Order: sequence, then C-alpha cells, then structure tokens
Amino acid sequence: MQVLPPADLAGITFQAATPTDLPRIAAFLSRAHPDSPVGTADLERADSFRLPGEVFRRTLALRGSELVGMAEVSVPRSENYPGWLVLEVAALPHEAAGDLPGVLLRLAEEYAVSQGGTTLLARVKEHWPERALYERAGYSEHDRLWPSTLDLRTLDFEAFAAEVAQAAATGVRLVPLSDFGPLDEPLQRRLYALIAALLRDVPSATPIKVWPFELWQQRYVPTLKHPEGLFLAVAPDGQWVGISELHMPIPQRPGTLHNGLTGVLPDWRGQRLALALKLAAARAALSRGFTQSRTSNHSINRPMLAINERLGFVREAAMVTVKKDV
Repeated sequence: MQVLPPADLAGITFQAATPTDLPRIAAFLSRAHPDSPVGTADLERADSFRLPGEVFRRTLALRGSELVGMAEVSVPRSENYPGWLVLEVAALPHEAAGDLPGVLLRLAEEYAVSQGGTTLLARVKEHWPERALYERAGYSEHDRLWPSTLDLRTLDFEAFAAEVAQAAATGVRLVPLSDFGPLDEPLQRRLYALIAALLRDVPSATPIKVWPFELWQQRYVPTLKHPEGLFLAVAPDGQWVGISELHMPIPQRPGTLHNGLTGVLPDWRGQRLALALKLAAARAALSRGFTQSRTSNHSINRPMLAINERLGFVREAAMVTVKKDV
C-alpha cells in the first residue's frame, strides 16, 4: 500500500485507500455523518463510474488502527468541466475540532492542483463542521440542493384529481418503461435522448454536463433494474415528452426509493404532466411495497420545489456545494 508523505500531526498515519477498504470507509463515513449513512454498495457504484486515467485519490487517516479521517479528490459527475475537481474531507466527531481536517484538506488541495485542478468543489451539508473548514480555506457557496423525503402513505391522490384530469386531457399517456419491452440499444438511445434534453434544462448554478451516450450507457443502464418504476409521458403521436424516475432502492434507507429526474419537454409544460408523472410513479412504488420517496432539488429549481411541497415532501438541511478557484 502506498504511504503518503506524513503531516505534522502526532499519532496519525496516512495511507492510500484500496478497494478492500470500502466496507470500513462506508462505516467511517456513516459515523462521521449519521444523518447521511453510506453503504459499501454506494461507494462501489461511485467507484465504478470512474474512467481509466481519471484524476482520483482517496487518502485515509488512521490513529493506530482506527480510521478517523479521509480526504478524496475526484472528477465531478455533473460539473465535469476542464480543471474542475471535487474534494471530500471528513473526520470523526472527536477529531473534527483538532488539526486533522485542515491537514486532510491541505493534502487534497495539493494533490488536486498537482493534477491540473483550477476550480475545486466540495459538497457539505449546511450544518456539518466541514463547512466552516472550507470557508476558512477560501471556499464560497456555489450551489445549494434541498434533500427531501415523502412518506408515500400520506399521499391523498384524490386531492390532485383535477390536475391529473388536466394532464390526461392532453392525450398524453403515462406508461412505465417496462411496458416497452427489453431495454435494448434502440430503446436505450430513445431514453437517453429524452433524459439528455431534460438535464440540459435543469435549473442549477452551473449547467449540467450531459454524459455522451456510451458513458451514460455504462453508468446509468446497469442501475435500471426496476424499469416498472420509471414512468414516461407518451404524446398522442408516440413521442416521449416527460419522465419521472422512481426505480432505484436506497439500501441504507429500507423501504425508500430515490426519486431521480422528473421533467417535461418545454412544449408540453403547463399541463400538469410533471405532477401527474410523479403521482403515477408514487402509486406504482406503493404497489411494490415502498413507503418513502427521497429526492434532491437545486434551490433555484422553483417549479419542481413547488410540486414537491404540494405533494408533502419534507425538506431537510441543504447540501451546499462550495467552490474555490486556485
């Protein structure tokens, strides 16, 4: 295992992580931030997205044999602009007030700059101690996402009957992806075209960089194990004009599905289709035994935040993206 240069921190050793460390890294991250539990499968999935030769380093800090801190440098997935890198620094609560977090951040920044990093990002919940660490180091808020959760059992579907009727009056049908048969490449390309068009239009501080089809195929398609939870809005002429993704279980939160992208193409907005899509996906999730829907929305995405508020999503502490140019 590669041993990294030591820092001036008594009792701490630093080493590069290996794939065999993932279970204890997941346990460490869950201890560092109990409100955001992480599973080994989450880390494995994130690591599987990494391309050969991509900038990446995960540094572990150990006090004796105990994992007490971590620093990571990687390529951001939605803001993968040239020179942009994302950092993650975490420490156990009893280490957070000491020198370790600052040392980890310095190690991460030095490595990022050595790899051509010019814009550094970090993501931190607004109440986590790391936020102050980043701010002291010159980072400022760049974007803000609101995580929220809906108890699907509380949904009063009848309360939205008028809006659902308005959506139905357009002639648009709400159809699960599973109804279209096997997810072969022609179907994948059709789905990709819709998702790519909608992602380019998501309100965010920085436009989302859409992956090329082949990369999307490699990263996204393997996650589509439950196509019955992905609902499409199908226009009378057969065109796909909207989507709501509620198909991916969250292992660390039993009974919970991740509510991914929900959106409608511009020409079809204003017809309550996004609301109808979310309701259809929610009804299907309940029928499959799921009770919770969890999502995140950019703070400037007011239309979707308004829909989620009407449905009863309960907002949590914001996930803040901070940014520093170096």
